[in-house]
Amino acid sequence: MSLGNNIQYLRKINKLKQEQFAEKMGVSRQTVSRWESGEVTPELPKLVEMCSLFSCTMDELVRGDLTSKGEIYSEVTIRKVPAFRMAKYIVISQAPEDDAQTHMRSWGERSGLLATDPNAKLIGWDFPFVSQEQAMRFGMHGYAAAYVLPEGFRTDLEGVQYCDNSEAGYAVITVKDPMVQPFERIPLGYKHIMDYMEANSIKGRQSDDVIGCFEHEYEKDGTCYMDIYICVDV
Repeated sequence: MSLGNNIQYLRKINKLKQEQFAEKMGVSRQTVSRWESGEVTPELPKLVEMCSLFSCTMDELVRGDLTSKGEIYSEVTIRKVPAFRMAKYIVISQAPEDDAQTHMRSWGERSGLLATDPNAKLIGWDFPFVSQEQAMRFGMHGYAAAYVLPEGFRTDLEGVQYCDNSEAGYAVITVKDPMVQPFERIPLGYKHIMDYMEANSIKGRQSDDVIGCFEHEYEKDGTCYMDIYICVDV
């Protein structure tokens, strides 16, 4: 039964044991087991709770095959990211991600970075310090894009801010073809990490010397991937 398989898949990808999921749903572990085996169909209010918990639609949960999404998301892992130096640029506009990345790619060419390292790592993250008027009246948002600078690379080219990111632990997930459904796949990637952190009692880390979260989009064997990083206290 697809519903039972979907429930089991969503529980597992969110790193929830049957007992943990049962507690969240206010039922017994045996009830969860019967849902997943298809022996019993959850009542409508429970299905609504599941949709909210797992950020899916009722149609996806009841009629879809969510197990196919296992090909989209990797397992969440904890990585220690060494300290690195970066050149970053922040934009507040109606299309800040495109504007920031376009500026950084131009800077990468003019600075000689891309000639030195054609695969230089370009990362990005939301810049939250936008006024209410900018956001509500003009539809503007903020975004920061940055190149991770290889060791030994030197340039004084202006147009960016040079800064350092200290060594830190990050919870990481890889998303396949994120731009196929960017407003579904990317936020759900973040949710998978947050659910993993909650299930494993891992706290996020907020510090002035590290980026709280960032994304790295790249191509491998003709397929687009995105790594999502959230800084954690490990």
